[in-house]
Amino acid sequence: MSGPLEGLRIIDATSIVSGPFATTILGDQGADIIKIEQPGLGDLIRYMGLIRNNMSAVFAVLNRNKRSIAVNVAKPEGKELIYDLVRKGDAFVQNYRPGVAERMGIGYEQLKKINPDIVYVSISGFGDSGPYANKRVYDPIVQAIAGYTDVQGDPKTGKPEIVRTIVIDKVTSLTACQAITAGLLAKARGKGGQHIKLSMLDASLQFLWSDALANYIYVGEEKEGRPNLSDLYRVFATQDGYITSIVSSDSEWQGFCRAMKRPELSDDERYATIAARGKNAFELWDIVEAEYLKYGSTELMALLDGEDVPCGVVNRRDSLHLDPQIVQQKSLLEIKHPTADVTMRSPRPATQFGDAPWEVERHAPMLGEHTDEVLREVLGKDDAAINSLREKGAIG
Repeated sequence: MSGPLEGLRIIDATSIVSGPFATTILGDQGADIIKIEQPGLGDLIRYMGLIRNNMSAVFAVLNRNKRSIAVNVAKPEGKELIYDLVRKGDAFVQNYRPGVAERMGIGYEQLKKINPDIVYVSISGFGDSGPYANKRVYDPIVQAIAGYTDVQGDPKTGKPEIVRTIVIDKVTSLTACQAITAGLLAKARGKGGQHIKLSMLDASLQFLWSDALANYIYVGEEKEGRPNLSDLYRVFATQDGYITSIVSSDSEWQGFCRAMKRPELSDDERYATIAARGKNAFELWDIVEAEYLKYGSTELMALLDGEDVPCGVVNRRDSLHLDPQIVQQKSLLEIKHPTADVTMRSPRPATQFGDAPWEVERHAPMLGEHTDEVLREVLGKDDAAINSLREKGAIG
């Protein structure tokens, strides 16, 4: 598989989102991702969302450019297969709760004995210690604990709200992806393997802190009631839809005043400076919304763009793919999944390396689709050995 990570092999024992999304990015960049799944069940995300011919649309996006093998780790022969793959691998990634991988015989200390240079990555919900360490966890749980629901809440009423996307899972995935490549780089520089640990909680706090918790950075100077940077973000209604706009600099504020034909506002001491606008943000909202309601979205966008005021129309999900910028950049691909037998819309990798066009080299696999292929190609097993393993229940 072509890409900057070509030649690297990653053993992927993750499921749901936080691990699979990370390894998909690495697969998009050329790594050989071997996804280990339990025979007969596999990754639970296979059964979520719209399904065509036993292929979930969600799974198809989160698990492209991987090979799936069905291995029963509870069988000694199955566990040995994983050990054999680890000997041939560069990294091993798992997102079990703390202690589970060790009980399965695939913890770091156990695999380190087999391959001392393995880059071993543990993704957990809350880390491996503390009162929450063994809690069953999903994205909204961490959203609540990490403060996302408070940040997302109505600034006027204080009522918390869930962020309606699995932001914690995906932030953790991006953090994990970078950590894995950093570990592989250290290994390539002769520093050997290591155990990399990260939690959904830590990744989400790192992501959230600088803007949404800006009032709580300086210890002893915390102040309730002072707007956070995130409090300044808002969607505004127009006559026929919604837009969002951000006015940060004084020049942007003056541009807004010109665009709305309200020159008297530019000298109003309540809004004339960045500090004043932040202090009086809630009042300013009402003024902005009253002005925007005088226009339709298209006319309003033209006025604001004409004065270089940062703004964007609010796209609905059913028409997002038609946005002219997304179309021009080919940010979304329409590709035919061979098993689902349907054209699917999927984002291309956000990072492009060089000018060569990117294509999906492997579509998301069916459960155990590549078991025999991987055992032959990577481990050198012949038909007799594979049949014996299947008879013993070690593989699916």
